[in-house]
Amino acid sequence: MTTILYENSVFLDHQVPEGHPERPDRLKALNLALEHENFRRLVREQAEKGNEDLVLLAHPEDHLRMVMSVIPEEGINSFEADTHASPASLQAALTAIGGATAAVDAVFSGKADNAFVAARPPGHHAEKTKAMGFCFFNTAAIAARHAQAAHGAERIAIVDWDVHHGNGTQDIFFDDPSVLFCSTHQMPLYPGTGAKDETGAGNIVNAPLSPFTGSDHFREAFRDRVLPALDRFRPDLIVISAGFDAHHRDPLAQINLVADDFDWATGRLLDMAGNAGHNRIVSLLEGGYDLQGLAESAAIHILRLMKG
Repeated sequence: MTTILYENSVFLDHQVPEGHPERPDRLKALNLALEHENFRRLVREQAEKGNEDLVLLAHPEDHLRMVMSVIPEEGINSFEADTHASPASLQAALTAIGGATAAVDAVFSGKADNAFVAARPPGHHAEKTKAMGFCFFNTAAIAARHAQAAHGAERIAIVDWDVHHGNGTQDIFFDDPSVLFCSTHQMPLYPGTGAKDETGAGNIVNAPLSPFTGSDHFREAFRDRVLPALDRFRPDLIVISAGFDAHHRDPLAQINLVADDFDWATGRLLDMAGNAGHNRIVSLLEGGYDLQGLAESAAIHILRLMKG
């Protein structure tokens, strides 16, 4: 298996107010974990800034212009109470998109079997016309649309195991049967969406988890709802919205997963990609706000991608 990690120091330049959970230290903690000898075979590439036209694959131009208008020349500006921008934030968000689309190109060209994009800000809460939940643009949705536009992919699956429901991804693809969206998430919890009866055009599969549940319930939801849907859909590409805030240490939720759960889930998705006749997986960092929990979980996820 060839795994590429896409990274760029600009992701550290996206600044947020003091005490905000989505902070540069998240990537610093992951980078320390990746110094272990287990990752010496990991191919690391520089994510390049994506062009603004890529944003328009998933968002209208008005949304792009709105985001651009909020970026300050200095200091910090806000879209809403918890979603903030600094002078380098637009470049960081566009570079996250550039990394994601480069990862898609890599797995379709055969340059890599799979890839992980270690970027911030995250993306899965960004709706078609709204920046929210720390997110400006929906990177996973843009990656999926790029796979369709640039590589002729007919069926894309997005699997979101962030502890918060990916309302933005669901919003963008709600009536599009060419994209399967599967989500495990705590409910009730921000942003308040993700009930089982939110099914779109039959392409939305939500598997909500009750607060204070753990590995058994998560794996049951994955086995009973997510994996059967993937097996039926047989996607040309699996995109993972890889949040690690369902870890038991995380301060923003009450799901009690351990790092091994992300290893297990990654293995099941690798099986699904293989069953569909390819190994194509692109994984994008979303949430995860306890530094130890994030570093351990993301590292074990990347290691499983490397092992296949």
